[in-house]
Amino acid sequence: MVIGIDASRANRQRKTGTEWYSFYLIKNLAAIDHKNKYRLYLDAPASPELLEAIKTNSNFSCHYLNWPFYAFWTLGRLSWEMIWRRPDVLFIPAHTLPLFFPRRTVNTIHDIAFVREQNLYRSQKLKQHIPGSRRVLNGLIKIFTLGKYQSNSVDYLYWSTAFALRHARKIITVSHFTKQEILSLYPKTKETKIKVVHNGYNDALYQANVHSEKIADVLIKYGLEQPYFLYVGRLEKKKNTPALIEALAILHEDHPEIKIKLVLSGDASFGYDEVKYAIEEFDLEREVMMPGWITEADLPYLFHGATAFIFPSKHEGFGIPVLQALACGLPTAVSDIPVLREIASDAVLYFNQNDKRLIAAAMAQIATDGNLRQILKEKGLARAKEFSWKKCATETLSELENW
Repeated sequence: MVIGIDASRANRQRKTGTEWYSFYLIKNLAAIDHKNKYRLYLDAPASPELLEAIKTNSNFSCHYLNWPFYAFWTLGRLSWEMIWRRPDVLFIPAHTLPLFFPRRTVNTIHDIAFVREQNLYRSQKLKQHIPGSRRVLNGLIKIFTLGKYQSNSVDYLYWSTAFALRHARKIITVSHFTKQEILSLYPKTKETKIKVVHNGYNDALYQANVHSEKIADVLIKYGLEQPYFLYVGRLEKKKNTPALIEALAILHEDHPEIKIKLVLSGDASFGYDEVKYAIEEFDLEREVMMPGWITEADLPYLFHGATAFIFPSKHEGFGIPVLQALACGLPTAVSDIPVLREIASDAVLYFNQNDKRLIAAAMAQIATDGNLRQILKEKGLARAKEFSWKKCATETLSELENW
């Protein structure tokens, strides 16, 4: 059987959640499946990292599908490929379906927060580098969708999600929470077509024990000082990072004896202006460190150098950084939202993400209670063992093969 995979996200240089999902799924499929043949469809030449991930399996081949425009590679070039050279099964792990696709098509939907909490997303016009093309594109989209959508990022999410739910033979979600969200907000979707396959984490990197001298080297590399709380993820409204900064200010005011700083690791996104404003408003320029996006090779050492991991997100499809923290044995406090209850179980301390004082209280508790930290460390290590990318790939392969 020939399995085609949209590997464009796995081929990105700066990866976050969905990109890592695509990458590690492909890497582990290459490790476990030497029976089927795989075509990896790319919108750019294959990166050395991706080539390294599949080098041991000759059944994997990369297909760079050149496309002259910034946007709509999937709807344009991948659709064209599906007309002329369809695989037996098409798997879209982190984006949307092409307009034309095989009868056996599988699409992973990671979350639909844009439907539930529209205020957490910024609607951006889709980029075009040909003068005047955006106006033409917008007109074509209006005609194609009977005036319902325009050429912006949020409308694209709405359209592509509805299109996938209607046309994909199977939908994979990375949590039971996302499955229930889909069934609630898209009631015409058949429950039997949605399969839940949990994410994993890189257990070769995120482990309980690392060399302490390497921790010091990485902290020096990024100009970070201990002690610190750690947050990993985009700096944006959806992740609730402005509230985390205000919680730090409350913590320092109520507990001046707790002199722990905050490291915000990740790229700026929608709502970053609120992050900067909060830092200035509460005079925390010396207390909040923002090293930006951290390479995955260095990230485990940031976890090991931290006092605790704090994750105040308002909405998640899964929450891979939480799993990474647990695998490192780092005491962790997170938002009390259903998906994190599903993933972390009783291995973390929960707080109400909408109450900054309760976030601060959780930070104080986890920083001062050594017994609690030890309990969370032990439970976290045990919980992390229930997840792996190999398990994710094995369960995903089962869905790709069985019809």
